[in-house]
Amino acid sequence: MATTTLREPAVVNVRQPRRASFEVARRVFRMRLAPLAIGILGTFILMSIFANVIQRYDPITDQSYSEANEGPSAAHWLGTDYLGRDMWSRLVHGSRISLFVGLISVTVGLVFGVSIGVTAGFVGGKLDAFLMRITESIWTFPALMLALAITSALGRGVINSMIAIGIVGIPYFARLARASTLSARELDYVLAARTLGSSTLRILVSHILPNIAAPLIVQASLGLGTAIITEASLSFLGVGVQAPTPSWGLELRTGYQYMELNPAVAIFPGLAIFLTVLAFNFLGDALRSALDPRLARRGGD
Repeated sequence: MATTTLREPAVVNVRQPRRASFEVARRVFRMRLAPLAIGILGTFILMSIFANVIQRYDPITDQSYSEANEGPSAAHWLGTDYLGRDMWSRLVHGSRISLFVGLISVTVGLVFGVSIGVTAGFVGGKLDAFLMRITESIWTFPALMLALAITSALGRGVINSMIAIGIVGIPYFARLARASTLSARELDYVLAARTLGSSTLRILVSHILPNIAAPLIVQASLGLGTAIITEASLSFLGVGVQAPTPSWGLELRTGYQYMELNPAVAIFPGLAIFLTVLAFNFLGDALRSALDPRLARRGGD
């Protein structure tokens, strides 16, 4: 009687993507200054989440004209502004605005920019030329001037600032996505998917986007720092966040006028902007090295 040998079914390693993510995270933490950047960003993120808990006074309603423009003290850790409001409370609440505006505006630029760039690079032809001419027309304007013009046209406020900063960021993501797509569409597995009759949408989602994700992630992390600076600049110029809402840029706008009386009112918001943008730049550089196999081996140097 013939016997049948039972073989164990092949085991599919479903944890491979998770392991790859852990490997990238491990490489990032090995990069010089990356842990410091993550620590700084983590501190500001926690400040924005728990602002209502760690505030010492209400950042808007608690005013004391008799204590206006005082330096740091036990009662007011970072001093007070020209209306006697607690600078620490306004700083921690301002982190919410700056980080939120940066995140939303970069998301807007990423979604629209990648959609334009991937479509132009994959389809090519006249559509490619048309879409890239539009993005290049936006590219020709200085970023801050364009954001200022858009915000002035749409009106002052946080929402319009996010829209303006997001529009300014579209060309950066579009050009990067297009260049990466031009290379990815010629890869063997993309050509094989086309031969097998896969739809264009399936090829883009399953093959193109995963292959070009690494440079887009790096650009997004760097773009967050740029967005925070742009938001602060718009608020400083009076077309961004409006008083009495706390914002780092708005605190600079009101604080620089009283630098001789109390330098702290401008130093601390400026320092918060500087540290946040520097941390995003360090993180972006670490991600670039960790996601690039040629640089990953030298990450610890």
